[in-house]
Amino acid sequence: MTATTANRTMVRHYGDDIRLFRTLHSRAALIGMVVVFLVLPLYMSDFQNTVVDYAGIAAIGALGLNLLIGFTGQISLGQAFFVGTGAYTAAYLGSQHGLPIFVWLPAAALIGAGVGLVIGPASLRLRGNYLAIITLGLVFVGQHIFENWTSVTGGLNGTSISAPVKVGPVDFAHMQVLGRAMTRNQGFFYLIWALVGVVALTCKNLIRSRTGRAMQAVRDRDTAAEVVGVHLARTKVLAFVLSSSLAAMAGGLYGAYQQFVSPEEFSLFMSIQYVAMVVVGGAATIFGPVLGALFITTIPRIIETYSSSIPGITTNAGGHGITVFALNQAIFGLLIIGFLVAEPRGLAALWLRIKAYFCAWPFSY
Repeated sequence: MTATTANRTMVRHYGDDIRLFRTLHSRAALIGMVVVFLVLPLYMSDFQNTVVDYAGIAAIGALGLNLLIGFTGQISLGQAFFVGTGAYTAAYLGSQHGLPIFVWLPAAALIGAGVGLVIGPASLRLRGNYLAIITLGLVFVGQHIFENWTSVTGGLNGTSISAPVKVGPVDFAHMQVLGRAMTRNQGFFYLIWALVGVVALTCKNLIRSRTGRAMQAVRDRDTAAEVVGVHLARTKVLAFVLSSSLAAMAGGLYGAYQQFVSPEEFSLFMSIQYVAMVVVGGAATIFGPVLGALFITTIPRIIETYSSSIPGITTNAGGHGITVFALNQAIFGLLIIGFLVAEPRGLAALWLRIKAYFCAWPFSY
């Protein structure tokens, strides 16, 4: 190797640092994820596909909330309102008017963004607990609207949703691969997790941009950020707009996948679930909310499946013992407290420590 070649290999270029998949291991991991994405639904049961589908939908909303809480430092408990907005947009445009998915899904995201644009300015005057209370009020306002706007939502009785999910020749509700008919849950797996990948990649690029660095500066020291030229109002409102847009997109997918929604689903409990996904998964990371969504979504399904064998658990609200719903609430609360006390960086930090251990082996001790 000549001196010129050696110098060229030792020089670090800025373009190499900002590449998403700049190492051989990261590119191999990407190929592995694509392979898993293609074959995993074929080897899972219908129940397992259902759980993973719900987790993927939740991951999109959690990634949006993470932009607000993790990267901008703005507290929000109103995620359920935006999810409900997206679900009823899918019901109105996709089901009642029969519009295709490339119309009703972007429309849900745009309407969610519009609502976030209206709510966002509240963050300019409020912060911390006060901002949390304002966003909490959105949940109750939303439930009032969902219960009384019967022409769109169906009121307390709820509404069925038959929004089409066909993109070109591919109908994700009735997919066929190599002549093999796939179940609805398998087809939705490809749609949902493809969107999770797109959203995660978009968020990753966003936080590495000037806008993303401005969000993180506002989170760490908003006064100092304003001094160095960050536009506080624009950055905070933009964070609300992006977060509510992704939540509404998740809501549209939720309604189309579940095929029925009712106002009681979009309650404070759903907002707490999304906060738990961010906290347990790991705030201010991209893969953390996805891990949190998988973790938080799986727990209730496991409890519901094995509730009959758990002592002291009843499925009847009037029976003796604690209900499954109350147990899930208690578990979510304990998980949030436990991770905030023991591991504030969530599951993402555990994974990063394990990764660092094996990367440094045998010098890990």
